[in-house]
Amino acid sequence: MTPNPRQSELLDEVRARGSVSVETLAERFGVTLQTVRRDVKLLAEAGLLARFHGGVRVPSSTTENIAYRQRQALAADGKQRIARAIAQAVPEGSSLIINIGTTTEAVARELLHHRGLRVITNNLNVAGILCDNPDCEVIVAGGVLRPRDRGVIGEATVDFIRQFKVDIGLIGISAIEADGSLRDYDYREVSVARAIIEQSREVWLAADQSKFNRPAMAEVARLSHLDRLYTDVAPPDPFPALLAEAGVQCEVAPG
Repeated sequence: MTPNPRQSELLDEVRARGSVSVETLAERFGVTLQTVRRDVKLLAEAGLLARFHGGVRVPSSTTENIAYRQRQALAADGKQRIARAIAQAVPEGSSLIINIGTTTEAVARELLHHRGLRVITNNLNVAGILCDNPDCEVIVAGGVLRPRDRGVIGEATVDFIRQFKVDIGLIGISAIEADGSLRDYDYREVSVARAIIEQSREVWLAADQSKFNRPAMAEVARLSHLDRLYTDVAPPDPFPALLAEAGVQCEVAPG
């Protein structure tokens, strides 16, 4: 499903709180309990929320991400704002590695008018977007193609990435946990993300508000490996303190 604007806001509210009662959601959005229950039922059937008696929470699986098409629709406005903020900060004439993710794909769209870029990517969607920029050289990593999102992963991809040293490594992530770890689901994707971090002079993370306090199985890195974090809403506690301690520049994209 593609959530309507109210349902998207409801998803954002649940992600910000972790779990919330149906009554609280009805009061928050000024609608009836029946309306909230109907929205929650649809979102739960789509796998975007999990219901419990009297309330709703974020899905708690640590082993499997939600489907690519669903991720495209989630927090779309926030991802767009993040993408614009990142694109404004990317200097023309720079080199980048861009990894898998719907937010990094939004960034690629915002880079279509940049000049003199050289972009290495293991994301065929990013490559397809940026090939429309005649002043951007796109280098596509080899490896195993993951059909559901057109990500290229595996040991061959890691070996390919290690040939380069770029100005900016731009990564997306599935989860940022309260212990300061950056996490994802597919260990093969995790290995590629680690290689990108190692081969980048600066590491920028693009993560909308839904990624905070979300569980995932495999650790990619720690907040201390980042130079900048771009997000759409000020991070909840304890992340401001963790980011300050790690020396990470946190940029909240303007609304």
